[in-house]
Amino acid sequence: MEKILIEEYKKREGVDEALKKRNQLEWVGRVNNIKQRVREFIQHELIFVENESI
Repeated sequence: MEKILIEEYKKREGVDEALKKRNQLEWVGRVNNIKQRVREFIQHELIFVENESI
């Protein structure tokens, strides 16, 4: 699920190979930001919400 969401975010935000070629530091920063947001989303939606319903 994490990999799928990361790829969807990258596509939606234009974080692609063209950006990677133009500016590697920006690409790495944006990919890291996307990964962190996806992890927070998964933790909140799948872990915290499920625990609240128990």
